[in-house]
Amino acid sequence: MSADISAPLAVRKSIVVAAPLERAFELFTDGVATWWPQATHSIHEDEVETVVLEPREGGRMYERTRSGEEAHWAFVRAWEPPHRLVLEWAVNPKNPPTEVEVRFSAAEDGTRVELTHTGWEAYGERAADGRAGYDTGWDRVLGRFAEALHSARTPE
Repeated sequence: MSADISAPLAVRKSIVVAAPLERAFELFTDGVATWWPQATHSIHEDEVETVVLEPREGGRMYERTRSGEEAHWAFVRAWEPPHRLVLEWAVNPKNPPTEVEVRFSAAEDGTRVELTHTGWEAYGERAADGRAGYDTGWDRVLGRFAEALHSARTPE
């Protein structure tokens, strides 16, 4: 086994969205409730009313159910609009927190969004399994984000 298991375990995703940098960051953060796949990527699934991302360092990311119950997902560790967001990801309190960093940069066709999810080494023997679920899960999340940006641009 390699001495540095974090590098191969890191989940790295990158997409280019057809939107200006500021708009991409704004929708990803302030507009998260409009595109997050709540039915499949939440704690309470179809009971979720909204997802909230508090726009500041030290803020929280959480879901709220129709009955008003809140379920914690993350703490905001870095807030650098419109370029960078870092979350201490802890959806399951039984697991150690991991780190999700999302970077936004100008690209020829819009904005490049790069997501890196690290910290899996804290899971010990369960690291590869924990990482595997998020590797495919982040594809769905970023796909929904890109769809929301495209829908906002497309007149009906």
